[in-house]
Amino acid sequence: MNLTAIRQQPHSRQATPTTDDNQIRRHRPDYWLIVIVAFLLAIGLIVIYSISPALTELRGGHYVQRQMIAIGLSIVAFLVTARIPLRRWQQWQKPLLIIAALGTLLALVTPAIPAYPQHRWIRLGSFSLQSVELLKFALIISVGGFLAMKVREGVITNYRKTLRPLAIAVGAIGIVVAFIQGDLGSTGVIVAMVTTMGFVAGLPMRRILFIAAIVAVGTILAVSSTPYRRARLNTYLHPETNCLTDSGHQACQALIAVGSGGMIGLGLGNSVQAYGYLPEAQNDSIFAIYAEKFGFVGSIVLLALFVTLFARLRLIIERSPDMFSRLVVSGVLAWLSTQAIINIGAMIGLLPLKGITLPLISYGGTSVLFVGAALGLVFQISHYTSFTSRFVPHNRQRKPYEHSTDGRRIGGAHHPDSGRRA
Repeated sequence: MNLTAIRQQPHSRQATPTTDDNQIRRHRPDYWLIVIVAFLLAIGLIVIYSISPALTELRGGHYVQRQMIAIGLSIVAFLVTARIPLRRWQQWQKPLLIIAALGTLLALVTPAIPAYPQHRWIRLGSFSLQSVELLKFALIISVGGFLAMKVREGVITNYRKTLRPLAIAVGAIGIVVAFIQGDLGSTGVIVAMVTTMGFVAGLPMRRILFIAAIVAVGTILAVSSTPYRRARLNTYLHPETNCLTDSGHQACQALIAVGSGGMIGLGLGNSVQAYGYLPEAQNDSIFAIYAEKFGFVGSIVLLALFVTLFARLRLIIERSPDMFSRLVVSGVLAWLSTQAIINIGAMIGLLPLKGITLPLISYGGTSVLFVGAALGLVFQISHYTSFTSRFVPHNRQRKPYEHSTDGRRIGGAHHPDSGRRA
C-alpha cells in the first residue's frame, strides 16, 4: 500500500466547500466494505464447517456453532461501533487504553492450561478472551487521538512531545506482549499499526526509521533469548532438514497441504491434513487447509478479496474528513494487512511461523469480534467521505483534501461530528 500520497495531504481540517454539479459521492457509506467482509466471513465459516468432523474427532467441541456465535457477536460489535459518534470514541481513548492494560494484566495472572501454556487469555469458565485483540482495538483509538492532537497543536515533529511518549508506550507494550506473553507476531502487528499511523500523521521519516531500528534490535533479542523461536528461525532457513522435529512439523505439513491442492483443490470433503497432520488447522494454518481444498484458483480468489478490502480501506483513508478519522482507518488497514501477510507468508514458506490468525477467516471469537468492531469504525467514517471527479493539474499547488495520486479533488469532506460541510 502506497501511503506516501496519503501522508502528503494537508493536515488541516479546513476544506473548501463545493457545490459542483460533478460531485458523485457525498455522505454515502461504503457498502462494498460490508459485501467483501461478508464474503470473507462466509469463506471462513465454510472451511471450518468442512473440517469440523476432523476437529471433533481429534479434540471434541462444537466449532461451527461457536464460530457462528462469534460472527453474530462480531456483527453486533460492528453495528455498535458504527453507530456511536466518532467524537465519543475520541473522548473514550484513555478509558479504552486503561481497560486494555487491565485486561493484559488480568491475562498475565490467569492460570494457563496445558494446551496453551502462554498467559495470553482471560479465562472465566468456558469463556475466554485474548487480551492482545482488545489492545489492538484500543491502540487504534488512543494512538489515533494522540497523534491527531499533536497535529492540531503543530508539534507532530517534536521529539519530546510526540516521539518520546510514543516510543515509550510501544516499548512497554513490546516487553509485555513479546517477552512476557511470548506473542512476537502480535507485537509485530502492533508496531506496524503505530508506525503506519505515525507516518500518515507526518512523523519525520528519520524518526520512524529510529523506531524501526529499536524494534529490529528488540526482535533479535526476543528471538535469540527463546529456544523455540530460534528453532522456528532455523526451520524457516532450512525447512527440509526439520520436518520431523516439533519446530519444523507445522511448516512442512503446511507446504504439503498447499501443494496438495493443485490447481483447483481436493474439494470441501477431501482434506487430509486436517486429520491430525497439520497443527492448528482451524486457526493459524487455515490458509493451508483452504489452499488444499480450493487449490491455486481458490487461493487467488481469496487473495483478491483481501486486496480489494485493503484497497477500499486505502480509498477511505484518502477521503477521510479529518486527521483522527484518517489515522483510525490507517491503523485498521495496517492491522489487517500485516496479519494477513504474516499468516499467509508463513503457510507458503516465505516467512517464519508466528502463530497468528488470518483475519475474518480463522476460527476464534476474540479475533472476529474486535476485527468486526474495528471495521464498524471504518464503516462509520465512510459515511462522511466525498470527492469530485474534476481533474486537478499536477503543475499547480493543491488545495486542501485534493487527491494526490489520481488527479481528482476530494471536495469539502463532511465532518462527522459537526453536522455540516467543513
